[in-house]
Amino acid sequence: MKRDFSRLDRLLEDFAKNSVPGCTCCIMEGDEPVYEGAVGYADIENGKKTDAHSMFRQASTTKLFTYAILGMLYEEGRFLFSDPVGKYLPEWSETRKFAVRPDGNVDIVPADKPLTIRNAVAMMCGLPYCMAPVPHADTPTLAAMSERIGELLKKGTPTLREEVRAMADVPVMFEPGSHWLYGFGSEITGALVETFTGKPLREVFRERVIEPLELADTDTFFTPENRDRIVVSYAKKPDGSLAPAADYYDATMDPAVTPVGARPNLVTSAHDFAVFMQMLANGGTYRGRKYLGAGTVEMLHANQLGEVQLRDYENDYLAGYGYGFGFRTLLTQKFGHNGHLGAFGWTGGSGSWVEADPVGKFSIAYMHNMMPNEELYHHHRLRTVAYACML
Repeated sequence: MKRDFSRLDRLLEDFAKNSVPGCTCCIMEGDEPVYEGAVGYADIENGKKTDAHSMFRQASTTKLFTYAILGMLYEEGRFLFSDPVGKYLPEWSETRKFAVRPDGNVDIVPADKPLTIRNAVAMMCGLPYCMAPVPHADTPTLAAMSERIGELLKKGTPTLREEVRAMADVPVMFEPGSHWLYGFGSEITGALVETFTGKPLREVFRERVIEPLELADTDTFFTPENRDRIVVSYAKKPDGSLAPAADYYDATMDPAVTPVGARPNLVTSAHDFAVFMQMLANGGTYRGRKYLGAGTVEMLHANQLGEVQLRDYENDYLAGYGYGFGFRTLLTQKFGHNGHLGAFGWTGGSGSWVEADPVGKFSIAYMHNMMPNEELYHHHRLRTVAYACML
């Protein structure tokens, strides 16, 4: 069946004309792209247009590589999700939590149960993100984390293991597993991958994903070879105008000043990320090579959240989804989603949105280069039109 992607072309053109500097989209089916679109500017000031090789900062979508690799290590028998984190990261052997008394005062008490790998991977460990000191932190956990990251940053960019060790004695916000909170669980997961493999996470990315999948427009550093493909990051001002703005992560993207063991952040193209997601949509196989078992892929995006955690998780952007091991997963279409139940993916703060459809066996990757990314406006429209073209 020949598909008509004219509606998707028009949507991307509308985005680039009215709201974002530039954007790209790739849809894969089977092992081949069935749609690739690139409109607008990678660099407005120099008149450089986006194209299929434009590389975008990924921020939070980076962690999908980590979770897929964790699935590979699970298949190798390196761990069980029920294992305590402290079994592999000894500094995490004793977890403490903050407990609020009826009078409003706060005590620090031992957690009822050890923090498990499942708690960390499913974002139920009780630690928020804290990548830089936070003035006027609104919880004692965030205040303690802010103090520790501040001390690390005084010495330069820390390694991932240094970050994870520094946070090990911070009392968590709640009993592990009892609530959902997006945050430091991905750093703990990355440290576990490093421990299981004996290598920095960015090297594991390259060995297990980037090179085998032949992702030529994907890296974890800015280099002379890729710098001309990396889009300019723009900030959108209240009046709607755009100005170049260094992304928060850019300071950690120079290999001359950033240790190999620092937390990696991907820069990649929509095409390359669609290839990665297509491997997952295919049940772990791409172009005849098996990366993961189909059951493991299903496990990675199976919803881990109960009624209480779903209340922590839901908002207008995530409505209809649950959360698995690093991937959101579609549970219901009643809030407005015209794809298949079980579709799974995630979002990056600079404008990336990726999703795999395990029923239709296709994947969608969309990217733009703007913060705030106005994700609710752009991603839900992109999602709607892309699925309408495919189904």
